[in-house]
Amino acid sequence: MRNLLIKTALTFALTAPAFASGTHEGGHGAEMAKDMMEMRAGMMGDAAQVDRTIEVVMRESDDGEMLFEPGSFDFARGETIRFNVTNKGQLEHEFVLDTVEGNAEHKAMMAKMDMEHDDPNSIRLDAGMSGEVIWTFTNAGRFEFACLIPGHYESGMHGTITVDAEMAQADENYVAGKIKKIDAKAGKVTIIHGPLVNLDMPAMTMVFRADEATIANMAVGQEIEFVAERVKGKLTVTQVK
Repeated sequence: MRNLLIKTALTFALTAPAFASGTHEGGHGAEMAKDMMEMRAGMMGDAAQVDRTIEVVMRESDDGEMLFEPGSFDFARGETIRFNVTNKGQLEHEFVLDTVEGNAEHKAMMAKMDMEHDDPNSIRLDAGMSGEVIWTFTNAGRFEFACLIPGHYESGMHGTITVDAEMAQADENYVAGKIKKIDAKAGKVTIIHGPLVNLDMPAMTMVFRADEATIANMAVGQEIEFVAERVKGKLTVTQVK
């Protein structure tokens, strides 16, 4: 009987799942990460419930800076966003959603050991690759997206996400418009638009700044709904749907 118990114990020990330290890949670790994220920036979204799709570009500049384009987002609590992420740089990069404090904790951990995220709030991409993160912002507040590969955050690879308390607050700034002209090289787009309530401007035709990722999804004659804001003193298209 004693031998049988010993054999049973050994069999259980050998077949029980093992969880390696210092990894975020799948299993128990992924479930814990998902639960934690539900209390922070929100939760993994349902592809069938996506409200908006946002194009995000990761790249390096000629002077060595590492960038996300766009560099900030404004959403409403309850929105489900599909982030289409493309790595147009020469290096591997990742896109991680969390609070500023959460990203700081993960960044410190990654500086000590070789870790790769495999959670619903993140994606890591080799140069030239694309992928997506679908996320529902269940909590209002200020959050962050960042690349936590050692050295990348310090090189400028992080941005802010502001989530408003109510959907109406985000929707009220959208205005209908039609694209008249695109100057991709200069980063400018001319739009015939209705009143810009948030900027206290009447309906007219104006030239706006826009980043590379936004312009890439525009076409002359296209009818859009967009948000325009003053960014560093320039009228800039910050959201399009």
